[in-house]
Parts: sequence; structure tokens; C-alpha cells
Amino acid sequence: MTQAAGDPGAPTYGFVGLGVMGQPMALNLARAGTPLVVWNRTSERAEALRTAGARVAASVEEVFADACVVFVMLVDEAVTDTVLGRGGPEFAKLVADRVVVSTGSTAPEYARGLAADIEAAGGRFVEAPVSGSRKPAEAGELVAMLGGAPDTVAEVRPLLAPMCRETVYCGPAGSGVLMKLAVNLYLDTTLAALAEAVHFAQRQGLDLETFRAVVDSGQLGSGITEVKVPMLAAHDFTVQAATADAYANTRLIADAARAAGIATPMLDLSSDLYGESVRLGNARDMSSVLTAIEARTDAAAPPPVTG
Repeated sequence: MTQAAGDPGAPTYGFVGLGVMGQPMALNLARAGTPLVVWNRTSERAEALRTAGARVAASVEEVFADACVVFVMLVDEAVTDTVLGRGGPEFAKLVADRVVVSTGSTAPEYARGLAADIEAAGGRFVEAPVSGSRKPAEAGELVAMLGGAPDTVAEVRPLLAPMCRETVYCGPAGSGVLMKLAVNLYLDTTLAALAEAVHFAQRQGLDLETFRAVVDSGQLGSGITEVKVPMLAAHDFTVQAATADAYANTRLIADAARAAGIATPMLDLSSDLYGESVRLGNARDMSSVLTAIEARTDAAAPPPVTG
């Protein structure tokens, strides 16, 4: 489906939302030669796409006017509704005869409702939430969990190749984001546990490079430990996946679990830590959950003995 950008007969595709994840995803599309028109609420985020050969639209309406398939990667449900004009008279004009591909994390019921509204307006919907943070996004190594009508998913799937190393069909709309929530439950609790282990090793006076080598040489070694242990050791919280987003994700998972009567004890503890990290002012990478653990240790420590 991807064709040379200079081919006058090639369809045009759109990308709306060029944040931490959206920008590298769109860049991979553009660099693969996908004829692309993009838009972002903060215009300077689009300049890298212009350099890569994409056309920068002046408005979201321009993207939908020109593109047959539009990828949407926006920060949350409220922003998505606002940008698409959902609930207003312009929504149907925007999405009619278009395929809207939602790549962000949302509640399952939101995805189902958005799919129904788009289909009622004459458009089609695919959900493609992705697993991975900024570095996998930059490398085109994301995993997409697809939900929607099988024929529409089959139409969209080849377009994901420059962004994703794997695409997995999960079922009708809502199934992809449910799968993403299950994966994120594992990720969020794992990273909180890794931060606690690094904190334990550091406060016990162990060499953290040796700790990393031991972890990475055993069965617990992974891409997460390779990237996150050095970040945790150095207190380098450069954003790969934001703490506030991780906290919001834990709340989405918890809400879905409560609705189904499912217990999530490890998630609940991790969510508390991510929330504490956000309240400490850590609008940075989710590995900054370490600061919440450190704060608990410091609060529990006995006062120093004086004079």
C-alpha cells in the first residue's frame, strides 16, 4: 500500500498528534516513502516531519480532507474528542469516507463508542494501540494490537510495517485496547519492581553496574533492564514514556478491572507509586517512580543522631 511520495497516483495518508510517540512513528512512515500529511497542536513538533518529506497541514481538517487513512496519536480521550470535533456538527464531515486509526491507549468502552460514532458518520475505525516506548518507536520496533472489522484491519495493516515489527489482530473494536491494558499491567508493575530492586541494591552499597550485569546475564534480562537500569542508576529520567501517562494507564487498567470484578493487588500498589511520583513533580520518564520509593525510605528513616 505504501507508494513513492512522488507518485501522483499514490493515495495520501494522515497523521495527527506528534508527541513523544507520535513524532517518531510518523517519521518512520515518511522515511519509508509514505505520502504523508501531518498536523500537531504544537506546530514546532511538525518541523522534523517537514524535513523528512511530509506535508505539514495548517489544520486537522486539512489532514482529513486530503488523506484516506488517518492515524491519530493524541494524549488522551478528551483531547481526541476535541481534535476530532466529536459530538459536534463537524465530526461527520471530518470522518466520512475515511479510515481512522487510533494508536493511543484508551478505555475499551471509549474505543467501542468512538468506533460506533465514526461508523454512524460513514467512516471506518481501526484501533492499533502500540506496545513500546520512544526508543522502540524510533527504531520501528513497536508491537501493534489491532481491533476492528477484519477487512478494514487487513487494509490498514501493511501501513504499520514502517512503525511496527509485529501487528497482532485481537478481535473487534475494544479488544486491542484491552490487550494493551493487559500488557501495560505487566509493564507498569515490572518497572516499579525494577526500580525498587535498584533502590535496594543502591542503598545496600552494591555496585549498580555489577547489578545490571547480573540481571542482564540471567533470565530476567530484557530490553527493559538494558535501557532502564542505567537510567535508574544515573537518575536519568529523560522521557521515553512519561510518568503521568504511566499513572493514567494504571487508572485505566484499574477501572477496567473493577468493571469486570477483577482484583489487581500488584497494579494497585504500583499505581500508588506512580501517583506519588507525579505529585513529587516528576513529569518525566516513568522510571522516575524510583523517586517515590526513595521518598518512602527517607520518610521511614530514623532521624540522625546529633551531638
